Amino acid sequence: MLALNVFNALLGLTAVRLANALNIRSNTSQYNGSQLVASQLLTDPYPYEFPVLQSGINANSGSFPMPSCNGFTLEEATIDSMQEALSTGQLTTVSLALCYLQRVYQVDPYIRGIMELNPDSLEIAASLDLERKNGHVRGPLHGIPFLVKDNIATKDKMETTAGSWMLLGSVAPRDAHVVKRLRESGALLMGHATLSEWADMRSNSYSEGYSPRGDQARSPYNLTTTPGGSSSGSAAAVAANMAAFALGTETDGSVISPSERNALVGIKPTVGLTSRAGVIPESHNQDTVGCLARTVRDATYCLDGIYGMDARDNYTLVQEAPVGGFAQFLTNKDTLKGAKFGLPWMSFWQYADENMQKQLLDLISLIESAGAEVINGTELPYWQTIISPDGWDWDYGTTRGSPNESEYSYVKVDFYNDIAVYLAELNNTSIRTIQDIVQYNLDNEGSEGGMPGVHPAFKSGQDGFLASLASNGTMGDEYWAALEFCHRTTREEGIDAALANNGTELIALLVPPDVGQTYQIAAQAGYPMITLPAGISPDTGMPFGLALMGTAWSESNLVKYASAIEDLQFASETKYKRTLPMWHDYRSKTIPIRNV
Repeated sequence: MLALNVFNALLGLTAVRLANALNIRSNTSQYNGSQLVASQLLTDPYPYEFPVLQSGINANSGSFPMPSCNGFTLEEATIDSMQEALSTGQLTTVSLALCYLQRVYQVDPYIRGIMELNPDSLEIAASLDLERKNGHVRGPLHGIPFLVKDNIATKDKMETTAGSWMLLGSVAPRDAHVVKRLRESGALLMGHATLSEWADMRSNSYSEGYSPRGDQARSPYNLTTTPGGSSSGSAAAVAANMAAFALGTETDGSVISPSERNALVGIKPTVGLTSRAGVIPESHNQDTVGCLARTVRDATYCLDGIYGMDARDNYTLVQEAPVGGFAQFLTNKDTLKGAKFGLPWMSFWQYADENMQKQLLDLISLIESAGAEVINGTELPYWQTIISPDGWDWDYGTTRGSPNESEYSYVKVDFYNDIAVYLAELNNTSIRTIQDIVQYNLDNEGSEGGMPGVHPAFKSGQDGFLASLASNGTMGDEYWAALEFCHRTTREEGIDAALANNGTELIALLVPPDVGQTYQIAAQAGYPMITLPAGISPDTGMPFGLALMGTAWSESNLVKYASAIEDLQFASETKYKRTLPMWHDYRSKTIPIRNV
């Protein structure tokens, strides 16, 4: 263990506070000057601290192996294995937090997954250790470190800014409900994760994962291409083993996309299963808070820690959730026997590239070999109208000449109104309206890119904000027509119709989530998705997933069958599952990121 005052310098805490947190007495006599100096020197930097420089096609790739944590293998550790080590005393929450902090300092300068660390994390960890010592363990998340996306408010010494300088110094009135729930479960909040600024609302042509306050979030699989957004830092941090799990938010793809592009399990819940109170909003019609983790079980523990009714979000008051949570539905590969899934080929699969199709179909063949039936051609009835053949496009209705059939027609109006409600509760800020936001970006265009072409990360400037401003927040005929159309053609005449399959009821639709139109349709419906790690692109080294798409409130079924597929992946030793990052081009600092 590092000397006490080395910890102090590392973490910016006073000696007295940290000594209290670790419940130890400062005993400087056990250290002399030469020992203290020696303890700070890196005598053997390979292979743990830095990648070994290679040559040829691997010249810009490397790995950052993770040292053991007090004899415990923390890299890729599950929550259950951490709990076992905590219960036997091999680990404490303090030592676990310190090991994750060491990992942060080792790799985060490369991928910028973390916006800000919680300065109180070790003291909180010590309190959680004391509870455990006294026989009180709150549940499976007790003492487990996690991160929240920087648009999820925390009422503590950290900032909640959506990545923008303009909200720096603002004070949230309370924890977001999901954060409050996780604190109550005993989970340890380590910090805020980076994101695409304002969760991608501000611009329609931008560098995914960039924010002026957080810099460019990068995937540890390939640091030059899009890490997925807008919960980019949440995904990168968990994929690089800097935390056990993280919270993200989704309006249209922002949990599923970064999860599948970082070989993670992502759970995007039904709108209304998790409270949005305390979350910097985009659209009350589509916003939801979800979980990113390395396994289905870990992601489900996270979901159990955040779902539930909240009086501050009336959408949650009608939720359909099981008594006792979702972890009770975790299962194994035997559950796949007799299961029926749909494969909507024309709706989604035709837009995946040939190599991705091949890898995913190999995985689906494995699922069939376990006794499941996968029925091809289970299409959404309106797929030819509502699904863009040219990739994700949340204004696709307008693209085809019908703004009254476009998701963007109501999202931009919702933002105008919803952001004013959120900002009204903040203290210590002059930012209150979309007008204030736009003006700040103009006044600080060098850093915030308020005009097109000024900042490399914001090619289109702030056209998303300007579109919202132009809407004046008016919920007129176009707004209601677009909302009705999108709901109808993605819900009862969309996903539900495909699942009904002309009388042969299906459990879920299996879709390739790297095709952005998949999560776009689920987002418009407000329906849940779970993505699983499934393959790797041979061209970029970037992962992609296989997702289960279900009807409203079907999280129990999705957890059940996603965990069964994951168990099959690991039991069969197939290559189509989560693999460790390769850190391709780890020395590159491209902005904008390549959108491939």
